Amino acid sequence: MTPLVIKETTATPKVIFDYSKLEFELKGCSRPEDVREFYVPIIRWFEEFRGSITEEHKEKHKDNPIVFNFKFDYFNSSSAKFILDVLILINNIHTEGLSMQIDWYYDENDEDMKEVGEELSEVVDFPFKYKSIARETQH
Repeated sequence: MTPLVIKETTATPKVIFDYSKLEFELKGCSRPEDVREFYVPIIRWFEEFRGSITEEHKEKHKDNPIVFNFKFDYFNSSSAKFILDVLILINNIHTEGLSMQIDWYYDENDEDMKEVGEELSEVVDFPFKYKSIARETQH
């Protein structure tokens, strides 16, 4: 499976989806000018990934789920719909037998981002693990 790697910009998050390294992360700010253009390749990657899953993959990850890290500083409402689509795909893959886990990171001072994660978790009916990140102090 070909990895999907997109560099972070001021308007788009860093994306790393690499099954061979078991590295899956969306990180940063998501407010792309053309949200569809940015997220459609991500959705396509998940659909291809979903189609490539074998019984061997399911057995390999039975007791060791694949972890998807969501580390958003901010995302706009246009991005939220596509992020929800990604979460639904992760849940569908999990339901089909591949053990998955979603780690939702948020700044310790940003309870709103934690609440957004809780709401998305309810919508997709998939429990997230919440991880508070301490803000680095400037010297």
